[in-house]
Amino acid sequence: MAGEVILAEPRGFCAGVDRAIEIVERALAKFGAPIYVRHEIVHNTYVVNDLKAKGAIFIEDLADVPPGATLVFSAHGVPKSVEREAEARGFRVFDATCPLVTKVHVEVAKLRKEGYEFIMIGHKGHPEVEGTMGQLDGGIHLVEDVADVARIQPDQTAKLAVVTQTTLSVDDAADITAAVKARFPAIREPKQQDICYATQNRQDAVKLLSGQVDVVIVVGSPTSSNSNRLREVARKLGTEAYMIDSADELQAAWVQGKARVGVTAGASAPDILVRQVVERLKALGAVAVRKLDGIQEAVKFPLPKGLKLEGAAEVNLEHLR
Repeated sequence: MAGEVILAEPRGFCAGVDRAIEIVERALAKFGAPIYVRHEIVHNTYVVNDLKAKGAIFIEDLADVPPGATLVFSAHGVPKSVEREAEARGFRVFDATCPLVTKVHVEVAKLRKEGYEFIMIGHKGHPEVEGTMGQLDGGIHLVEDVADVARIQPDQTAKLAVVTQTTLSVDDAADITAAVKARFPAIREPKQQDICYATQNRQDAVKLLSGQVDVVIVVGSPTSSNSNRLREVARKLGTEAYMIDSADELQAAWVQGKARVGVTAGASAPDILVRQVVERLKALGAVAVRKLDGIQEAVKFPLPKGLKLEGAAEVNLEHLR
């Protein structure tokens, strides 16, 4: 290629991811290695490997955590059963669940007490979906697409509410929500949509980017829901799009003969990976790099209590940014 690299704005880390990584970094600084983390703290290979090198041990089963250890719940949230087990085993627990996911958990628990059943729009097997559905012991029905809406059979329809995985495609979720409302016209919707601001902003930025480039490269790991959605958004608009975990995966053939290459990153992908991708594109012949104008995000979430570093240097995440 002999052309231009155009960067989407915003891209990369969101406030929930920043907070989750900082919780693990601070726990390591305060309590020393190892710190145990249930599930990948965020869905990004580079971040997980970086934390492993510092002494974080990622587990799925709490039986793999020794008594008295420090345990961090991932940004995706956990079912109530996991919270109860962690308490019973006596771990020191720090919850890195994204506050926007916690908001959904709180809403579900509150409405359940009022007798509501739920339809959840999300991807089966995703840890966030398992965490939200696991807030209840029943009465929550998962739909992954419009076809699923016709199949579900709630016990009653007088008190029915809809909730959404926070990292879905805004457009896909709107289609499924429309089908849910068509079948259950009286269904209660969230006061604010569940899809998070960062997911929405990154998808909007890709829509803007897609119209100005010949191909879109999304930096993100295969397990990252919001990264996968960015690639889908670009492709739906008719723009070629590929997702890569690192610069090494970028194939020269994708950008050959392309005058403008767009680059974005999922909410769990660190900026260092974007910089490495840009360097690779320069090596392949890109002569200019520019950034689109976009929303400047200023959201910051507070850390859980008990992670203040007395007399110690503050944790620095600049190597990821």
